[in-house]
Amino acid sequence: MKKSSIIVLVLIAVAIGVIVSSFGSFSTYETFASAAEKPGNTFVVMGTLDKSKDMEYNPKADANRFIFYAKDQKGAPLRVVFNGTKPQDFERSEQLVMTGFVKDNEFHCEKIQMKCPSKYENDQIVVADKKQA
Repeated sequence: MKKSSIIVLVLIAVAIGVIVSSFGSFSTYETFASAAEKPGNTFVVMGTLDKSKDMEYNPKADANRFIFYAKDQKGAPLRVVFNGTKPQDFERSEQLVMTGFVKDNEFHCEKIQMKCPSKYENDQIVVADKKQA
């Protein structure tokens, strides 16, 4: 084999390695437990609303503080603090995609994407903290 062919094959292998490693770090869903292992880092957690626990929202006291409980994909519940207004029809959401970090055994949510039931198609509503948007 010629030297130039070997060099080309090595360059292709390096390029493939770089591409595969960059895709590995793209948005994978974490659990609350795995997010708690790395405090201060932002993660995306997919889960559902824990309807067995009460939500806390008092717009007269603080319209930008909404607290609820969610269960991650493994069913582990955690208190979620969202610094934003309570989304309309939040209770009807089938699935939540929450972006944030774990601090003091709470998930501090910066952005919520809700998957809501629909007769015709799956609607997705994105709600973000006004400071982040």
